[in-house]
Amino acid sequence: MMLARVADSLYWIGRYVERAEHMCRLSDVMLNATLDQGEAASQAVRIALAAVGEDPAESQRTPYEAAFALAVDREDTNSITSSLARARENARQVRDHITTETWERLNLIYLRVTDPRAAARFADGSSVFLQDIIADLHQFKGAADATMSHGEGWSFLQLGVYLERAQLIGRLLESGFGESHGRPVTEHVAMTGLLRMSCALEPYLRRYTADLQPRLIREFLMFDEDFPRSLRFATTQIESHLVGISRYAEHTGNAGPQRMAGRLKARLQYADIETLQLEGANALINMVLEECSAIHAAIYETFVAYSLEMRLPA
Repeated sequence: MMLARVADSLYWIGRYVERAEHMCRLSDVMLNATLDQGEAASQAVRIALAAVGEDPAESQRTPYEAAFALAVDREDTNSITSSLARARENARQVRDHITTETWERLNLIYLRVTDPRAAARFADGSSVFLQDIIADLHQFKGAADATMSHGEGWSFLQLGVYLERAQLIGRLLESGFGESHGRPVTEHVAMTGLLRMSCALEPYLRRYTADLQPRLIREFLMFDEDFPRSLRFATTQIESHLVGISRYAEHTGNAGPQRMAGRLKARLQYADIETLQLEGANALINMVLEECSAIHAAIYETFVAYSLEMRLPA
């Protein structure tokens, strides 16, 4: 079985890289909102702020200030810079378990965002700065996919990616359609912004053309089986990678994460979409977020924090 510290680092590399990419999109949407002072733009900013855990009603920052902090503020644990610094540190600790191509790509992204001139570059061309990071992150994921052996370590890396993705998209849906963050998204610009935050605008338009409806957006981001950022797709991948790792769970006597992921996958796969109302959808989103947190805890209990006595034969 892979060492717990190695599995832990690979898992968190996946999570932090996914978080950084998501925050790039939220930051970019907030920047675009600075060009429009209308209600729709304010609604898009509200969704983005709520999705990162900030109360829009209490925020004193302008959309630009919020986007700037989300990009380069090293004190903000959710910022792009903080996430990439943590991903790089975890990669450094398991350098012998990842390929040179993967390490070099991640290191280059880290150097870009921690450069002393990064803040000035953001100010000079914010959208370009963010899009370059997204492109670099795509290259990192491509390098990992093309050069790493798709074994146990790969599964922990991907498990981190998809568990983080499910929680991020769930929070975005909660921010856009939940009642706790104000009235649900209805404005065309705000709906477009929500789709852009989830990298879903073009895939959605290919499915539904230009028919932007809150119900269709919610269903697409929750239940589409082919879109790689939907809750259904992400939870299917979580279950798949846990199945791949599960043969090692016998050392701990705990197959809990796999069973929990299987139940979560089934709930989304067999949900009655046609009759699901807003209240039921919100309850399901909350359940997904809770189950993902429980799966995370079970992963730690099973693969990271288990005792020496549990892994040694009697």
